[in-house]
Amino acid sequence: MTASAHKPRRDLHAEITNRIVAAIERDPGKPQMPWRRNSTPLWLPENALSKNRYNGINVVNLWVAAECRGFTSPVWATYKQWTELGAQVRKGAKSELVIFYKEFDVEPSSDDSDDDGKRRVARASHVFNAADVDGFALPDAAEPLGPVQRLEAADRFITATQAQIAHGGDRAYYRPSTDTIQMPDEHRFTGTDTMDRDESYYAVLLHELTHWTAHDTRCKRDLEARFKKQAYAAEELVAEIGSAMLCAEIGVTQDTRIDHAQYVFNWLQLLKDDPKAIFSAAAKASEAVAFLKRLQPPA
Repeated sequence: MTASAHKPRRDLHAEITNRIVAAIERDPGKPQMPWRRNSTPLWLPENALSKNRYNGINVVNLWVAAECRGFTSPVWATYKQWTELGAQVRKGAKSELVIFYKEFDVEPSSDDSDDDGKRRVARASHVFNAADVDGFALPDAAEPLGPVQRLEAADRFITATQAQIAHGGDRAYYRPSTDTIQMPDEHRFTGTDTMDRDESYYAVLLHELTHWTAHDTRCKRDLEARFKKQAYAAEELVAEIGSAMLCAEIGVTQDTRIDHAQYVFNWLQLLKDDPKAIFSAAAKASEAVAFLKRLQPPA
């Protein structure tokens, strides 16, 4: 018998659960809404003077700022840049932080043949939205963001379950009375600090798909006997842990993201009242994932 035959099979679900627990113990912070409540179209934010689009974390930050403050314009610029454009930032207007990188040259390291002497240093800047500026005519808007980029493996997995999924509005939920999943319109998804908009969309959909497995014709998951008045919170734990497991199973994300821990952390009181709650929820999540996998066609 070879040595590999003795190697224990990797327990992916246990690994996911343990990572979430570890993240919770490190205090992951508050969960972020990965889609917009605002019904206005979503555009990539751009600089008024350079016409360049912002990138990286600046995109998410400016999207969130626009959502929270009700801005419909994707155009931003610093105070100085607005002045150069002949516009005036209104008194009392609040700026938003953006990060950019300034490149400079140094003497290349003699110990590294690949060192070209180029270095980058992060710099902070503050920008104002066009809604807080006088004397600036908004340009024609670019095309708003459309549907998320499709992930073939995830779509194939979800389609095989034959769950009824509708899109529209600004909420995500599973409705037991109609046995249907409701998702926000895809163009609303913005992503979070640690998930892009495509990953966020599928993570939310897989969360609701895990709820879908609770139906009496499927896993018949009734948590009231175990969790009493906190059964709702426990079901949310099951759904989010299930989402994390499915994201790993299907390859939506390469690793457990902090978003899952942040969502689970939202139900901290249940975890405080019942230290074993997350492990019980993880067991139910594993059952849900196993059920969904049984709905898949043979490989």
